[in-house]
Amino acid sequence: MTNQPFQIICEIEPPTRPDLKHVRHQIGTLSKVADTFLVPDNHIGRATVSSVAVAHEVEAMGGRSIACLNSRDRNLLGFRRDLLTAAAYGVDQFLFVYGDKPSSGSRTGELNVRAMIEEVRALPKDSAFTGVRPFRVGTAAALRPLPAWKRAADFMFVQVSFSLEALLRWREANPMDVPVYAGVMVLASETHAQRLAAAIPDIDIPSELVEKVASDRLAGVEATCEQVLQIRDSGAFDGVHLIPVARYREVAARLEHLLS
Repeated sequence: MTNQPFQIICEIEPPTRPDLKHVRHQIGTLSKVADTFLVPDNHIGRATVSSVAVAHEVEAMGGRSIACLNSRDRNLLGFRRDLLTAAAYGVDQFLFVYGDKPSSGSRTGELNVRAMIEEVRALPKDSAFTGVRPFRVGTAAALRPLPAWKRAADFMFVQVSFSLEALLRWREANPMDVPVYAGVMVLASETHAQRLAAAIPDIDIPSELVEKVASDRLAGVEATCEQVLQIRDSGAFDGVHLIPVARYREVAARLEHLLS
């Protein structure tokens, strides 16, 4: 763990239409508890407004942002376009991921996360980026042994888990000197639990939590906010990557109360 204060990085829902009103509402609501906002890229395989553009909107509203870029939808030329756009907008933090399975079409196959990191590391020698502040880049880790190349990242997002014990075991087995953020997500419904179980390998969703959520729509909010505090108090992580899904209003209100 680094010496920085515990950070809450809130993921926001990017728009699938050319309208930023809902994004602005999320930012305004969550700004009471969020230190930084993560903007997904083509969320769950659907086309969305550019994560770089939304990250710029976050910065314009006085927040800090991390723009997610997936390798699935990019070739090298498209990736350089995104980096140039980010530099022009003053967006300087990225999370590089493989990307969710697209709902239609297929991935380009030209880039992977490792190549994206290597490309960014080479930018100081690129005349097109002369005078541009160096980008900070992070990547994501499953609850498995960490590949050596991922240690070149500036920060690490750990897979969503509903088990503090599983997160602590992973952290102990994978020491590193960069900031590490544990993934936590609000469980919204039984159907949501089924989708997560199908999408995330080895995830353990407690059956008692699923039962509580089935009878109380706010049970997932309560459990997630308590998990945030448990992770903070463990001292093992530099912060959390918090995914409130559609419950962002309730999460903001509950966390503000718990943290006050």
